Amino acid sequence: MVLVLMEYVELGWSDLKISRVGLGTWQFSETWGLVDYEKAKAVVAKAIELGINFFDTAMVYGRGMSETFLGKALKELGAKRDDVVIATKIPGEFLQPEDVFKAVDRSLKRLEVSYIDLLQIHHPPTHHNFPTSKYAKALERLVVQGVVRYLGVSNYPLALIEDLRSSLSVTDIVSMQYRFNLVERWSEEELIPYAEANDLTFIPWSPLAKGALSGKYNSENIKQFTDLRKNEPVFYEENFVKVMPLVNLLIEIGKKYGKTPSQVALNWLINYSPVIVPIPGAKTPEQVAENAGAVGWKLSYEDWRTIDELSRSIKITYVTW
Repeated sequence: MVLVLMEYVELGWSDLKISRVGLGTWQFSETWGLVDYEKAKAVVAKAIELGINFFDTAMVYGRGMSETFLGKALKELGAKRDDVVIATKIPGEFLQPEDVFKAVDRSLKRLEVSYIDLLQIHHPPTHHNFPTSKYAKALERLVVQGVVRYLGVSNYPLALIEDLRSSLSVTDIVSMQYRFNLVERWSEEELIPYAEANDLTFIPWSPLAKGALSGKYNSENIKQFTDLRKNEPVFYEENFVKVMPLVNLLIEIGKKYGKTPSQVALNWLINYSPVIVPIPGAKTPEQVAENAGAVGWKLSYEDWRTIDELSRSIKITYVTW
Protein backbone atom coordinates (compact mmCIF):
# COMPACT_ATOMS: atom_id res chain seq x y z
CA MET A 1 0.00 0.00 0.00
CA VAL A 2 1.20 3.51 -0.81
CA LEU A 3 2.17 5.42 2.31
CA VAL A 4 -0.12 8.39 2.94
CA LEU A 5 1.53 11.43 4.49
CA MET A 6 -1.43 13.31 5.86
CA GLU A 7 -1.33 17.09 5.85
CA TYR A 8 -2.88 19.30 8.53
CA VAL A 9 -4.32 22.81 8.60
CA GLU A 10 -5.84 25.04 11.24
CA LEU A 11 -9.60 25.03 11.73
CA GLY A 12 -10.52 28.55 10.70
CA TRP A 13 -8.97 31.20 12.93
CA SER A 14 -8.46 28.70 15.76
CA ASP A 15 -5.22 26.87 16.60
CA LEU A 16 -6.93 23.48 16.32
CA LYS A 17 -5.18 21.29 13.74
CA ILE A 18 -7.34 19.17 11.44
CA SER A 19 -6.41 16.75 8.67
CA ARG A 20 -6.56 18.14 5.14
CA VAL A 21 -9.18 15.51 4.35
CA GLY A 22 -11.73 14.53 6.96
CA LEU A 23 -14.13 11.63 7.25
CA GLY A 24 -17.83 12.30 6.77
CA THR A 25 -20.04 9.77 8.58
CA TRP A 26 -23.49 10.29 7.11
CA GLN A 27 -23.09 6.76 5.75
CA PHE A 28 -23.51 5.37 9.27
CA SER A 29 -27.29 5.44 8.86
CA GLU A 30 -30.22 3.74 7.15
CA THR A 31 -30.08 6.50 4.55
CA TRP A 32 -26.84 5.10 3.14
CA GLY A 33 -27.20 1.55 4.44
CA LEU A 34 -24.13 1.12 6.63
CA VAL A 35 -25.86 0.00 9.80
CA ASP A 36 -23.35 -2.69 10.85
CA TYR A 37 -21.34 -1.26 13.72
CA GLU A 38 -18.28 -3.44 13.16
CA LYS A 39 -18.03 -2.27 9.55
CA ALA A 40 -18.35 1.33 10.70
CA LYS A 41 -15.64 0.75 13.30
CA ALA A 42 -13.31 -0.61 10.61
CA VAL A 43 -13.83 2.59 8.60
CA VAL A 44 -12.99 4.77 11.60
CA ALA A 45 -9.96 2.58 12.43
CA LYS A 46 -8.52 3.01 8.95
CA ALA A 47 -9.04 6.77 9.12
CA ILE A 48 -7.09 6.97 12.38
CA GLU A 49 -4.36 4.75 10.96
CA LEU A 50 -3.91 7.09 8.01
CA GLY A 51 -3.75 10.24 10.11
CA ILE A 52 -7.29 11.50 9.56
CA ASN A 53 -8.29 13.23 12.78
CA PHE A 54 -11.31 15.25 11.61
CA PHE A 55 -14.60 13.38 11.93
CA ASP A 56 -17.87 14.97 10.83
CA THR A 57 -21.27 13.67 11.92
CA ALA A 58 -24.70 15.09 12.75
CA MET A 59 -27.51 14.55 15.21
CA VAL A 60 -29.94 13.69 12.41
CA TYR A 61 -27.77 11.06 10.70
CA GLY A 62 -29.66 7.86 11.47
CA ARG A 63 -31.44 9.74 14.28
CA GLY A 64 -28.28 9.51 16.35
CA MET A 65 -26.87 6.28 14.90
CA SER A 66 -23.91 8.00 13.25
CA GLU A 67 -22.91 9.78 16.45
CA THR A 68 -23.32 6.59 18.45
CA PHE A 69 -21.20 4.53 16.05
CA LEU A 70 -18.51 7.19 15.84
CA GLY A 71 -18.28 7.73 19.58
CA LYS A 72 -18.21 4.02 20.37
CA ALA A 73 -15.61 3.30 17.70
CA LEU A 74 -13.27 6.07 18.83
CA LYS A 75 -13.52 4.83 22.41
CA GLU A 76 -12.99 1.16 21.58
CA LEU A 77 -10.08 2.01 19.30
CA GLY A 78 -8.39 3.84 22.14
CA ALA A 79 -8.28 7.19 20.38
CA LYS A 80 -7.04 9.89 22.74
CA ARG A 81 -9.65 12.62 23.01
CA ASP A 82 -7.16 15.40 22.32
CA ASP A 83 -5.96 13.63 19.16
CA VAL A 84 -9.31 13.70 17.35
CA VAL A 85 -11.52 16.57 16.30
CA ILE A 86 -15.21 15.74 16.46
CA ALA A 87 -17.62 17.90 14.51
CA THR A 88 -21.35 17.36 14.77
CA LYS A 89 -24.36 19.35 13.65
CA ILE A 90 -27.54 20.51 15.34
CA PRO A 91 -30.60 20.74 13.05
CA GLY A 92 -32.69 23.86 12.73
CA GLU A 93 -35.68 22.23 14.39
CA PHE A 94 -33.60 21.75 17.58
CA LEU A 95 -32.76 25.46 17.87
CA GLN A 96 -35.53 26.44 20.24
CA PRO A 97 -33.26 27.90 22.95
CA GLU A 98 -34.11 25.40 25.69
CA ASP A 99 -33.86 22.53 23.19
CA VAL A 100 -30.32 23.53 22.24
CA PHE A 101 -29.02 22.36 25.62
CA LYS A 102 -31.14 19.20 25.56
CA ALA A 103 -29.96 18.29 22.06
CA VAL A 104 -26.28 18.83 22.88
CA ASP A 105 -26.59 16.87 26.14
CA ARG A 106 -27.89 13.89 24.18
CA SER A 107 -25.23 14.32 21.51
CA LEU A 108 -22.50 14.26 24.16
CA LYS A 109 -23.89 10.98 25.53
CA ARG A 110 -24.06 9.36 22.10
CA LEU A 111 -20.53 10.46 21.26
CA GLU A 112 -19.33 9.43 24.74
CA VAL A 113 -17.37 12.65 25.20
CA SER A 114 -17.40 15.58 27.61
CA TYR A 115 -17.09 18.21 24.88
CA ILE A 116 -17.68 18.70 21.16
CA ASP A 117 -14.90 20.34 19.16
CA LEU A 118 -17.09 21.88 16.47
CA LEU A 119 -20.86 22.31 16.73
CA GLN A 120 -22.35 23.35 13.40
CA ILE A 121 -25.87 24.63 12.83
CA HIS A 122 -27.10 22.17 10.22
CA HIS A 123 -29.58 24.54 8.59
CA PRO A 124 -31.63 27.58 9.62
CA PRO A 125 -34.88 26.99 11.56
CA THR A 126 -36.95 28.17 8.62
CA HIS A 127 -39.93 25.98 9.51
CA HIS A 128 -40.04 27.12 13.13
CA ASN A 129 -38.97 30.78 13.02
CA PHE A 130 -36.80 30.71 16.14
CA PRO A 131 -35.12 34.14 16.38
CA THR A 132 -31.43 34.00 15.52
CA SER A 133 -30.47 36.15 18.51
CA LYS A 134 -32.17 33.70 20.88
CA TYR A 135 -30.52 30.46 19.75
CA ALA A 136 -27.20 32.24 19.20
CA LYS A 137 -27.08 33.11 22.89
CA ALA A 138 -27.87 29.51 23.84
CA LEU A 139 -25.13 28.18 21.57
CA GLU A 140 -22.71 30.71 22.99
CA ARG A 141 -23.43 29.57 26.55
CA LEU A 142 -22.29 26.10 25.53
CA VAL A 143 -18.97 27.58 24.42
CA VAL A 144 -18.65 29.52 27.67
CA GLN A 145 -19.38 26.32 29.62
CA GLY A 146 -16.69 24.44 27.71
CA VAL A 147 -18.91 21.67 26.32
CA VAL A 148 -18.52 23.11 22.82
CA ARG A 149 -15.17 24.49 21.68
CA TYR A 150 -16.14 26.16 18.40
CA LEU A 151 -19.23 26.98 16.36
CA GLY A 152 -19.85 26.67 12.64
CA VAL A 153 -22.67 26.78 10.12
CA SER A 154 -23.87 24.40 7.44
CA ASN A 155 -26.22 25.24 4.58
CA TYR A 156 -26.67 28.83 5.75
CA PRO A 157 -27.18 31.79 3.37
CA LEU A 158 -24.78 34.68 3.87
CA ALA A 159 -27.42 37.06 5.20
CA LEU A 160 -28.20 34.68 8.06
CA ILE A 161 -24.51 34.12 8.75
CA GLU A 162 -24.10 37.85 9.20
CA ASP A 163 -27.15 37.91 11.47
CA LEU A 164 -25.78 35.01 13.51
CA ARG A 165 -22.31 36.51 13.86
CA SER A 166 -23.74 39.84 14.99
CA SER A 167 -25.69 37.98 17.68
CA LEU A 168 -22.56 36.38 19.17
CA SER A 169 -20.63 38.32 21.77
CA VAL A 170 -17.80 36.16 23.14
CA THR A 171 -17.03 33.92 20.18
CA ASP A 172 -17.48 33.67 16.42
CA ILE A 173 -17.98 30.91 13.88
CA VAL A 174 -14.85 29.14 12.59
CA SER A 175 -16.29 27.18 9.68
CA MET A 176 -18.86 26.91 6.90
CA GLN A 177 -20.10 23.61 5.43
CA TYR A 178 -21.89 23.35 2.09
CA ARG A 179 -22.32 21.18 -0.99
CA PHE A 180 -19.36 21.69 -3.30
CA ASN A 181 -17.88 19.42 -5.94
CA LEU A 182 -16.78 19.54 -9.57
CA VAL A 183 -20.37 19.14 -10.78
CA GLU A 184 -22.11 21.44 -8.28
CA ARG A 185 -20.09 24.61 -7.90
CA TRP A 186 -22.50 27.31 -6.73
CA SER A 187 -20.61 27.68 -3.44
CA GLU A 188 -17.75 29.43 -5.22
CA GLU A 189 -19.94 32.39 -6.15
CA GLU A 190 -20.39 33.85 -2.64
CA LEU A 191 -19.68 31.30 0.07
CA ILE A 192 -16.06 30.31 -0.51
CA PRO A 193 -14.97 33.95 -1.03
CA TYR A 194 -16.68 34.80 2.28
CA ALA A 195 -14.83 31.99 4.06
CA GLU A 196 -11.54 33.12 2.56
CA ALA A 197 -12.11 36.74 3.55
CA ASN A 198 -13.06 35.86 7.13
CA ASP A 199 -10.45 33.18 7.91
CA LEU A 200 -13.05 30.42 8.08
CA THR A 201 -12.57 26.80 7.07
CA PHE A 202 -14.83 25.82 4.18
CA ILE A 203 -15.97 22.19 4.46
CA PRO A 204 -17.43 20.71 1.26
CA TRP A 205 -19.96 17.98 1.81
CA SER A 206 -20.67 15.65 -1.09
CA PRO A 207 -17.19 16.47 -2.47
CA LEU A 208 -17.44 13.53 -4.90
CA ALA A 209 -21.06 14.28 -5.89
CA LYS A 210 -22.20 11.23 -3.87
CA GLY A 211 -19.78 9.05 -5.77
CA ALA A 212 -20.71 10.20 -9.28
CA LEU A 213 -17.10 11.34 -9.81
CA SER A 214 -15.55 8.09 -8.59
CA GLY A 215 -15.57 6.35 -11.96
CA LYS A 216 -17.48 3.43 -10.48
CA TYR A 217 -20.80 4.15 -12.14
CA ASN A 218 -22.29 4.05 -15.61
CA SER A 219 -25.71 4.54 -17.17
CA GLU A 220 -26.70 0.99 -16.22
CA ASN A 221 -25.58 0.49 -12.63
CA ILE A 222 -26.96 3.85 -11.49
CA LYS A 223 -30.39 2.29 -11.95
CA GLN A 224 -29.63 -0.22 -9.20
CA PHE A 225 -29.25 2.17 -6.27
CA THR A 226 -31.27 1.31 -3.17
CA ASP A 227 -29.99 4.13 -0.96
CA LEU A 228 -30.68 7.86 -1.20
CA ARG A 229 -28.86 8.05 -4.54
CA LYS A 230 -31.83 6.53 -6.33
CA ASN A 231 -33.39 10.00 -6.12
CA GLU A 232 -30.20 12.05 -6.39
CA PRO A 233 -30.40 14.52 -9.32
CA VAL A 234 -26.76 14.00 -10.37
CA PHE A 235 -27.63 10.38 -11.20
CA TYR A 236 -30.72 11.40 -13.15
CA GLU A 237 -30.06 10.18 -16.70
CA GLU A 238 -30.31 13.65 -18.25
CA ASN A 239 -27.65 14.87 -15.84
CA PHE A 240 -25.42 11.82 -15.65
CA VAL A 241 -24.66 11.83 -19.37
CA LYS A 242 -23.29 15.36 -18.91
CA VAL A 243 -21.10 14.23 -16.03
CA MET A 244 -19.48 11.24 -17.77
CA PRO A 245 -17.06 13.29 -19.94
CA LEU A 246 -15.71 14.83 -16.73
CA VAL A 247 -15.37 11.40 -15.12
CA ASN A 248 -13.47 10.19 -18.17
CA LEU A 249 -11.16 13.19 -17.92
CA LEU A 250 -10.52 12.46 -14.24
CA ILE A 251 -9.63 8.88 -15.18
CA GLU A 252 -7.29 10.06 -17.93
CA ILE A 253 -5.50 12.64 -15.79
CA GLY A 254 -5.37 10.24 -12.87
CA LYS A 255 -3.28 7.81 -14.91
CA LYS A 256 -0.53 10.44 -15.20
CA TYR A 257 -0.24 10.62 -11.42
CA GLY A 258 -1.09 7.02 -10.56
CA LYS A 259 -4.27 8.26 -8.88
CA THR A 260 -7.95 7.33 -9.02
CA PRO A 261 -10.69 9.66 -10.31
CA SER A 262 -11.83 10.27 -6.72
CA GLN A 263 -8.33 11.27 -5.66
CA VAL A 264 -8.01 13.65 -8.59
CA ALA A 265 -11.41 15.22 -7.86
CA LEU A 266 -10.56 15.71 -4.18
CA ASN A 267 -7.10 17.07 -4.98
CA TRP A 268 -8.71 19.58 -7.32
CA LEU A 269 -10.92 20.81 -4.46
CA ILE A 270 -8.07 20.98 -1.98
CA ASN A 271 -6.06 23.08 -4.39
CA TYR A 272 -8.99 25.37 -5.17
CA SER A 273 -8.39 27.19 -1.88
CA PRO A 274 -6.29 26.72 1.26
CA VAL A 275 -9.44 27.08 3.38
CA ILE A 276 -11.07 23.98 1.87
CA VAL A 277 -11.20 20.73 3.86
CA PRO A 278 -13.44 18.12 2.18
CA ILE A 279 -15.15 15.39 4.19
CA PRO A 280 -15.82 12.47 1.83
CA GLY A 281 -17.68 9.54 3.29
CA ALA A 282 -16.54 5.91 3.09
CA LYS A 283 -18.27 2.58 3.54
CA THR A 284 -15.08 0.51 3.59
CA PRO A 285 -11.50 0.89 4.83
CA GLU A 286 -10.38 0.76 1.21
CA GLN A 287 -12.46 3.83 0.39
CA VAL A 288 -10.95 5.66 3.38
CA ALA A 289 -7.47 4.90 2.07
CA GLU A 290 -8.46 6.09 -1.39
CA ASN A 291 -9.78 9.37 -0.03
CA ALA A 292 -6.70 9.90 2.12
CA GLY A 293 -4.59 9.44 -1.00
CA ALA A 294 -5.89 12.77 -2.30
CA VAL A 295 -3.21 14.56 -0.25
CA GLY A 296 0.57 14.51 -0.44
CA TRP A 297 0.70 15.49 -4.11
CA LYS A 298 -0.63 18.23 -6.35
CA LEU A 299 -2.18 18.52 -9.79
CA SER A 300 -0.21 20.64 -12.21
CA TYR A 301 -1.75 24.00 -13.01
CA GLU A 302 -2.39 22.83 -16.58
CA ASP A 303 -4.28 19.75 -15.42
CA TRP A 304 -6.16 21.73 -12.77
CA ARG A 305 -7.26 24.21 -15.46
CA THR A 306 -8.27 21.48 -17.91
CA ILE A 307 -10.54 19.96 -15.27
CA ASP A 308 -11.80 23.39 -14.30
CA GLU A 309 -12.87 24.29 -17.84
CA LEU A 310 -14.74 21.05 -18.49
CA SER A 311 -16.32 21.18 -15.05
CA ARG A 312 -17.63 24.71 -15.63
CA SER A 313 -19.36 23.61 -18.82
CA ILE A 314 -21.56 21.12 -16.98
CA LYS A 315 -25.01 22.43 -16.12
CA ILE A 316 -27.26 19.96 -14.35
CA THR A 317 -30.94 20.38 -13.55
CA TYR A 318 -32.62 19.65 -10.26
CA VAL A 319 -36.04 19.39 -11.87
CA THR A 320 -36.24 15.63 -12.21
CA TRP A 321 -40.01 15.12 -12.34
